[in-house]
Amino acid sequence: MNLIVCVKEILDPEIPAKAFKVDPEAKRAIKPQDIQLVISDYDESAVEAALKIKDSVESKITVISLGGESAKNIIRRCIAMGADEGVLLSDPLFIDDDSFATAFVLAQAIKKLGDFDLILCGRQEGDWDAGQVGSGIAELLGIPSVTMLGNIEVKDGKVVVERVVSDGRESVEVPLPALATVSSEIGEPRYPSFRRVREASKKEIPTWNAQDITPAESRNRMLSLFAPPREVKCEFITGETPEETGINLALKLKEVKAI
Repeated sequence: MNLIVCVKEILDPEIPAKAFKVDPEAKRAIKPQDIQLVISDYDESAVEAALKIKDSVESKITVISLGGESAKNIIRRCIAMGADEGVLLSDPLFIDDDSFATAFVLAQAIKKLGDFDLILCGRQEGDWDAGQVGSGIAELLGIPSVTMLGNIEVKDGKVVVERVVSDGRESVEVPLPALATVSSEIGEPRYPSFRRVREASKKEIPTWNAQDITPAESRNRMLSLFAPPREVKCEFITGETPEETGINLALKLKEVKAI
């Protein structure tokens, strides 16, 4: 099988709140100098889903990422996990694309790669949480899609997936070629071995730009982006005795309608 996984590099969600800054003029988050970008959590789950298929069916996994030069790091991480090849899509004309334009560029890249059986994406981005790119790729390629999968199997030219829904799971059978978005219920992504990390670090990652891939105009326009103001107030509740302190605390909580 030819499997394609779309991944994205994002700001580490675990960075301290004080390190998160926004450029209101450029309308984008500012990357802290001493903190590396990481792969989006759900995209890493999509890589794990592809590897589970590869464990049972002979497959080739190609990873695609749209971003800056640093995105090659997360592509190499995916290769260290067990993927085979990777392609970076990078061009100033791709910067600040909305979900539609991003899906369009990725769909064009997938067409350029050639035959494929299954495309896997994270259920949503780890930064914007829009969850639109995967379904947009499927729509542009004219293939069926299934979202929020927590398990996947390949049987007789079809994929059988378990979708994660609000009240449990549902089983869906989808003909190939198809696209699926993966949730974290697929299981913990495997940790690459040191040997594979070394091998992946030497892997050549080709870069395609706007001369190779046709860009698209964004259909949404961001009006503003800002970090909301955060105020912290602290008041110490005291008393002559522990009992009095407790009573004063209860009175204060009642005053602010916390109880």
